[in-house]
Amino acid sequence: MPEVVLLGIAQDGGRPQAGCNKQCCIGLSPAEISFPTSLGIIEMDRLHVIDVSRHLASQLQFLGNQTPSDIWLTHAHLGHVDGLGLFGREAINASGVTLHTSNQMTGLIKRVPQWEQMVEQGVFCIHEFTNKKTEQFEDFTITPIVVPHRNELSDTHAFIVRGKNKSLLYLPDHDTWRETLDLHGAATIRDWLTNLAVDIALLDGTFWSADELSSRNQEKVPHPPIKQTLELLGYKQQGDPEIIFLHLNHTNPVYDKWSDEHAQVVEMGWKIANQGMRFTI
Repeated sequence: MPEVVLLGIAQDGGRPQAGCNKQCCIGLSPAEISFPTSLGIIEMDRLHVIDVSRHLASQLQFLGNQTPSDIWLTHAHLGHVDGLGLFGREAINASGVTLHTSNQMTGLIKRVPQWEQMVEQGVFCIHEFTNKKTEQFEDFTITPIVVPHRNELSDTHAFIVRGKNKSLLYLPDHDTWRETLDLHGAATIRDWLTNLAVDIALLDGTFWSADELSSRNQEKVPHPPIKQTLELLGYKQQGDPEIIFLHLNHTNPVYDKWSDEHAQVVEMGWKIANQGMRFTI
């Protein structure tokens, strides 16, 4: 059976984040360092990675340091694509890696000289996916689902990974629940997850609350705060999927397992992601 591995839990800047001199980033132990959010899917003869960061060397240690056969990109923001260059001649020197991208993301790759050169050199073979069209592999499927996000460079997708026994939603980034639910014709988060028929939902938990950043910065980087998501969900009910928050900004208090915020998530029946979490699907 395929195994899904959480290779990182942080927002694009990672933890510690460059330029941060606050308590959240100073003097962290090795166990407190978090890589940008990424997901690995292990098959018998293939290794898929969704989103590739500059910390790829460390993240691949969770996967036996194997070179991925397939890369999937949710969107074009920093921590989700800045590991692409590591597949080139300067590092891995890979060949024939299938790069799964949306049409808009493909267009961006062709406009970035470094990435276009890697395609021409045969490092990547581009395979375009289509919104809601399921891609079949030996033991699992992947279905991309478009979601509203800051699409300055490309559109943004979540992915449903569905095995024979369980299914998982990977949604590290979107702008607001109202926009996402309206786009998919759902009244509530619970309704949407029920419609998707997923057992595990890895959800955008970038910030704890709307006042975590200044109002000016919050407008620039909109994400639904965990506090708001909890208010919309309420306590876990029978039949609900397992909900796990990830893509945590370095300022997010839920990193502290002894914080009131972390305790509230757990008391309501939900979870905060841990780097290296594994799910058999």
